[in-house]
Amino acid sequence: MMEKRELICIGCPMGCPLTVEMNGTEVVSVTGNTCPRGDAYARKEVTNPTRIVTSTVKVEGGKVDMVSVKTKEDIPKGKIFECVKALKGITVKAPVHIGDVILKDVAGTGIDIIATKNA
Repeated sequence: MMEKRELICIGCPMGCPLTVEMNGTEVVSVTGNTCPRGDAYARKEVTNPTRIVTSTVKVEGGKVDMVSVKTKEDIPKGKIFECVKALKGITVKAPVHIGDVILKDVAGTGIDIIATKNA
């Protein structure tokens, strides 16, 4: 059974409206993209959607109370809430440096949470 999905591409600032035709889980065609990134984004988004997760964690003994953190790479979209839940209640001791691993292998994804700021 053929299915059409409409997406807005986030591969570049142009924001092309994409139409993805699927036969079950197989991508048959991608139209509407003006560059190859649109095709790649659409195929990934309909078959294996992923996201970068950003948040904050508490800092103890530093000049600031919180430090911003993010997943080092994108994680499966279905793991976002588990990831955010894993960050609740985490407190790190100062000093914290950009790139420091705050939490290894978040939600069993194999991806680390890293600091995005010095604290």
